[in-house]
Amino acid sequence: MVIQIIKHIGIPFICCLTMVSSIAMGNAPNITAVILLGCAFYLSIAFERKLPFLTNIQFILLALFHWSSHLNWCLMLYYILIAFSIQSGQKYAFTIQKALMYIGIYTIIRLSYVPFTTYNLVVSIYDIASAILFVLLLQYVLRSESEKKRLREENDYLTTHDPLTGLLNYEGYVTTIESLMIKRYNFVLVLLDFQDFKSVNYENIHNGNETLNQIALLLGSIFYDSYAMSRYAGDRFALILPEKENLISNISESLDSNILGFQVTYSFAQHPLEASTKEELISLAEERLFRSKREIWLKREEHLFRSEKMKMIGELAAGMAHEIRNPLTTIKGFMQIATKSQYNIQPWHELIMNEIRRMNELTAEFLQFSKPHISNMKPESITQCLDRVLSLAESDALYRGHTIIFEDTEEALYIFIDRDKIVQVLLNLIQNAFEAMTHPGDVHVRIKQENELAIIEIEDSGEGMSESEMEQIFNPFYTTKENGTGLGLSICQKIAVDHGGALEVKSAIGQGSVFSFKLPTVEV
Repeated sequence: MVIQIIKHIGIPFICCLTMVSSIAMGNAPNITAVILLGCAFYLSIAFERKLPFLTNIQFILLALFHWSSHLNWCLMLYYILIAFSIQSGQKYAFTIQKALMYIGIYTIIRLSYVPFTTYNLVVSIYDIASAILFVLLLQYVLRSESEKKRLREENDYLTTHDPLTGLLNYEGYVTTIESLMIKRYNFVLVLLDFQDFKSVNYENIHNGNETLNQIALLLGSIFYDSYAMSRYAGDRFALILPEKENLISNISESLDSNILGFQVTYSFAQHPLEASTKEELISLAEERLFRSKREIWLKREEHLFRSEKMKMIGELAAGMAHEIRNPLTTIKGFMQIATKSQYNIQPWHELIMNEIRRMNELTAEFLQFSKPHISNMKPESITQCLDRVLSLAESDALYRGHTIIFEDTEEALYIFIDRDKIVQVLLNLIQNAFEAMTHPGDVHVRIKQENELAIIEIEDSGEGMSESEMEQIFNPFYTTKENGTGLGLSICQKIAVDHGGALEVKSAIGQGSVFSFKLPTVEV
């Protein structure tokens, strides 16, 4: 803009002023020559783009104009030509030589119409030094401006681009969408989320970055006709594609074929068919992406649940078979002995009945463990529920010599439960506490409240458990008792989970155990 002003306003003004002044002061030897050469010099400047060869004769026309005007005011025109040479990007050394040549010719012409005195000679030396300083200063200014421009461009690039992949970032891709909408382009926004990439990035950040670069290059090769591509967040990419027939079905087929090497969750949003503003378009695409990710997550969870369920069924079946096989082996042995004693089972009748009773109890508990869900749910007071449990456990405590210490809360707490199931859990936990203490001791039963949870703690002063025991204590068929089935705590935990609660244990060798039964409270 400044260059154009100088060319079309500054130079004509200086030429006209020089011509008029030279003629008015009577300096011009030939008035016609001054006017023609002044106009010719300006025209060579004005039409240099259309006629590039004019740049080669501008200096000659200026020298002739200077000689015909006999005015030093032409010095400014020499400086302008030097500035144009520097601005055009010519080399530093060449520019210095050109400037010295211009000022040298200017000095020779000037000395041709002024007296050859010491003063004029010193002025000529000053003009040459000034030209050199002018070139140096202008070169410095232009280089500084060029560096500033480069830094601004880099900053603008980093503002709108991802430094890792070179694709647009979020701001860049939103700006691109807005620009395309202003131009009234029809396009499709595609959002991609690479589900499996997180595991790669977690293992090694360098590998993760390399993978992102490979994904960006692959997207560029596949969707080469896109308006824009963006890595707008972590492992999420956005594509802005021109609208075409069957575009969405073709892209879906490509992405579902695992062409990118990762499982990709994707979504589409079309402009202007489905959204007219950038906010609506991005929001629609993000919402669809979220729904797709949720569906995939639910399918994975369902598959995982099914796998865990089958694994548990296998473990239960194996455990049940093992537990039943032992009594059957015992009964079989007695029956084989009985065949040698005229089938008289009288000596072993009681042992056989005990084994049959044990199988019956095991089968009953297993059936209870496998019941699908609870029933008869209603709000109940925790205190009243515990009163019922303590009354049932009192006789056993007296028999064993233990003392039950009950600590209630000041505020009444209510829980939505199947009362019989909860009584069963608490009674089982208290009886376990009795059996854990080989000598008479205290069993503390406490009711606490933590946020919206009611916590029932049952603490004994027994021998405690090791870490390995605590890890297995809720597993079906795991028991440390001689006559235990190993299903009691498993059933308790299942009942707790069915009620939306949890059953936890803390223990240490020699310090007893604390079982915490947590249940959500309700307002009554």
